[in-house]
Amino acid sequence: MESTDKLTDTNAILAYLYETFPACFIAEGDTKPLKIGLFQDLAERLADDSKVSKTQLRVALRRYTSSWRYLKGVKAGVQRVDLDGNDCGELEQEHIDHAQSTLKESQDKAKAKRQAQAPKAAAKKPVKKAASKPRPVVKKEKPAVVAAPVVNLVPAKMADLSTNQRVNVKLGASPVAGTITDIKKEDVHVQLDSGLSIKVRVDHILL
Repeated sequence: MESTDKLTDTNAILAYLYETFPACFIAEGDTKPLKIGLFQDLAERLADDSKVSKTQLRVALRRYTSSWRYLKGVKAGVQRVDLDGNDCGELEQEHIDHAQSTLKESQDKAKAKRQAQAPKAAAKKPVKKAASKPRPVVKKEKPAVVAAPVVNLVPAKMADLSTNQRVNVKLGASPVAGTITDIKKEDVHVQLDSGLSIKVRVDHILL
């Protein structure tokens, strides 16, 4: 039963020609110039083939012969071929010149098109926003503990102390300066210069 599935896509028709006439239509690599009047031979050979119409064959043939690959193969010393790959005469210089002129024109158009599209493509390209640098974490510095000079400091006596008096408190290795805010029996409340309020025994107070 004859197939009635017509090929309408030009690429599909070209693939069909590559498969049916491999000695004439070259799928990859260097092509061979086609015999003058090859379309008529092709139409007659495929007259009973329901897959392709003459109109679609003409379009596919035009696509094949206008490709850069084909035009580059049209050069001096090369023989034209028929559907079966048989030589059908050497190329004429007029045809070679025409092919090379068509190739150059096509390549120039393609180059101009690429150059015209380049600015548009650049304009459409989303501008990458500079990655926002993470804000540096500012560490709140703890108030510096102000060390009072250790020279000439002597233990205080309760009788020598009064509120609002400047004193030094023995904390760790170095005495820390502060102001007495309250005195209750043996306990002395001191507001250190660092902002810390502490309660100490009188024997921790230095004058």
